[in-house]
Amino acid sequence: MLLRNPYRPEPLPWMKGNLHTHTTNSDGNRSPQDTVDAYRNLGYDFLMLSDHDRFTDPIDLEEGNMLLLPGNEITAYGPHVLHVNAHRCIRPDRDRQAIINAIERDGGFSIICHPNWEKHYNHCDQKDLERWQGYTGIEIYNGVCRRVEGSPFATDRWDRLLTAGRRVWGYACDDNHEDQDRGVAWTVAQVDKQSIAAVVAALREGRCYASTGVAIDSIRVNGHTVQIEAAGVQCYHVCSEHGRVLARIAEPQLSYTIPRDFDCAYVRIECYGEGDAMAWTQPFYVEQG
Repeated sequence: MLLRNPYRPEPLPWMKGNLHTHTTNSDGNRSPQDTVDAYRNLGYDFLMLSDHDRFTDPIDLEEGNMLLLPGNEITAYGPHVLHVNAHRCIRPDRDRQAIINAIERDGGFSIICHPNWEKHYNHCDQKDLERWQGYTGIEIYNGVCRRVEGSPFATDRWDRLLTAGRRVWGYACDDNHEDQDRGVAWTVAQVDKQSIAAVVAALREGRCYASTGVAIDSIRVNGHTVQIEAAGVQCYHVCSEHGRVLARIAEPQLSYTIPRDFDCAYVRIECYGEGDAMAWTQPFYVEQG
């Protein structure tokens, strides 16, 4: 049995950022520069402005000590798709597979937005998530959905994809439109250097975790054992196929060994902190030799 670990074993820096951010260039309440300043004041390390069907070029903005990733959100005519590391604005197309392909050709990658948004909890149908190929991941937590119809959580969608054998990563984002949306959810990338290219690579390769308040200090794999250290965690859930919780561990540190007779394709870890603070690791894929 081989346990595929997306994280690097060496103690690399973690960088906190938001990938889903709107400004007055679409339907946000602050100008691009004011939005950048607000996130910098919150201590973020990177930010992507993702205005609807418009490319807000970060080259025109004062970034200070924060990295600004180029991007946008493709929204017209269908489910919303984040274009991370954009070099141009991809024209909306009802065929979302065509958009995902165009993003890949542009040198970026795709994240499917808020699958459980709207009153029917189905902004993006599961059949489409299963049919589309080439996207990198989905938003497993979307902050703006705390105050609109639907659910901010989409781990149910994620587990259905992972159980079916799809290898997709999970991200948490603010989807910032108003001041109350800022600093709600973020993604933390494990980087080998502090550069846009390094952050993009970490996000694309799954060397990151999603959070609404829990900070993970280290994620390691030793043989078939997953080890996590995270200050302030009250309980860990070890989750697997169809969302099953295999173990609940009420300790400040996690050490979970995959059984030799394990018959599932992956495990992922949910970290529960104080109040509603959480963090989600990426899946550790289990391959039988």
